[in-house]
Amino acid sequence: MGNLCCCLSPKKEKKKLSKRFSNSTTQQSGIISSSNRWNRIRNPSKREKIEDAQIQEQAIAAAILFKQHQQQQQQQNEGGTSIPFDRSTSLRHSASSRKQSLPRSSSTRARSSTDPLLPPYQLDAINVDDLETKHFVLVHGGGFGAWCWYKTITLLTEAGFKVDAIDLTGAGVNSFVTDSVTSLSQYVNPLTNFIQKHDDKEKVILVAHDLGGACISYVMELFPLKVAKAIFVAAAMLTSGQSTLDMFTQQAGPDGLMPQAQTFIYANGNDHAPTAIELNKSLLKDLLFNQSPTKDVALASVSMRSIPFAPVLEKLSLTDENHGAVRKFYIETTEDNAIPLSRQQSMITANPPEQVYRLKGADHSPFFSKPQALHKLLVEISRIPSVQSTCT
Repeated sequence: MGNLCCCLSPKKEKKKLSKRFSNSTTQQSGIISSSNRWNRIRNPSKREKIEDAQIQEQAIAAAILFKQHQQQQQQQNEGGTSIPFDRSTSLRHSASSRKQSLPRSSSTRARSSTDPLLPPYQLDAINVDDLETKHFVLVHGGGFGAWCWYKTITLLTEAGFKVDAIDLTGAGVNSFVTDSVTSLSQYVNPLTNFIQKHDDKEKVILVAHDLGGACISYVMELFPLKVAKAIFVAAAMLTSGQSTLDMFTQQAGPDGLMPQAQTFIYANGNDHAPTAIELNKSLLKDLLFNQSPTKDVALASVSMRSIPFAPVLEKLSLTDENHGAVRKFYIETTEDNAIPLSRQQSMITANPPEQVYRLKGADHSPFFSKPQALHKLLVEISRIPSVQSTCT
C-alpha cells in the first residue's frame, strides 16, 4: 500500500475503464513457482507445468486447512494448551527511555526452508484463562482476506486462544463488489458489527496488517472499552487528520516496486477518482512475499482481490479520550518492500506505541514468512498485564 500517490497523475486518467496500465514486466494470470520465473509466460516446459500443478495443489490444500481450522475453532472447548514452538530470541528493554528510541523486541530465528507450521520446541506453558483476554481478532490488509491468517489462526487456536479473522467489505469471501466501496466506514462495517455485538465483559486484542491499521484505529475510536490492546503488524498507524495515503506518500519515490505494481480501476469513468487498485500478479512475490514460501505466494495469487480506493483516501478523526486510551503495539518487518522499515519507523515516531517489536527477516507478509515468530510476539503481547492489575 506504500507510495500510492505515485501513480496518481492526469495521464493515467485517460485510460479506458478497468484497463491496466502497461508495465515493463508482462502480466500473467498463472501461478509461478519461483521469483526467477515470474517473467516467463510463453511455451512452458513439461517440467514447469508439473511444478505449477503441484504449487496449485499446495495452495488449495492450504485453503482447505484454513477452512478446517475455522470449523474446529467453533467447536473447540475452553482451556489452554501448550504447543511446540521455536525459541526465537525476544529481547525486552526498559520503557523508561522513549525520547531517542522505543523499547524493541527482536526475533532473529532463521526461517526454515521447509516452513513447518508447528516448530519442534515448546513455548513456555501459559494459562490463557489468567490473561486479561484470550480473544484475538485479526484484520487483513488491502487486497488480502481472512484467509491470509490461516497459520496464525492455527497456532493461536492450538495455544488455547479464541480467534476470529474478519473479511472486510469487498475482501476475501465477502460478496460485495470492491469498486462499490465508497467510504472507510463501509469498508470496516463487518468489523464494527462484530465488535458492536461482542460481549462487553470480554475485551479483544485487535491485530491489523497493512491498510487494516486504519481500520482498527477507526474501531478503537468507536469502541475503546471493548479493545484491550491493538497490535499493528507492518500496518498503517495513523494520527488524527491523516489518511493512509497521506502517511504512505510522505517518503514516496517513483522508483519503488509499489508504483510499478499498481493498476488503478476507474469504474465511474476516467473523469472521476479511481474506485480500486489492482496489483500486478507478476510483481506480487517481490513486492509482498519476497521471504515467503512458494505455496503461500501461490495461495495469495489466486485469492487476492482489488483494493478499494476510498478507504485509502479518507482521513481519520481520532481523539485522545477514545482512540488514545487503547494500548498500542507495533511489530516491524525488516525485509518489507511494500512498507519499508524507514516508513514504519516514521509512523512509530509520529504516533509512539507502548512497545515496538521487530521481526528480522520478515517480508510484508510475516504471517507467511515468519508465522512462528509472529505468533510468539502476539502471545508475548497478550501476556503483558493490564494497567489496572499492575497498579493493584
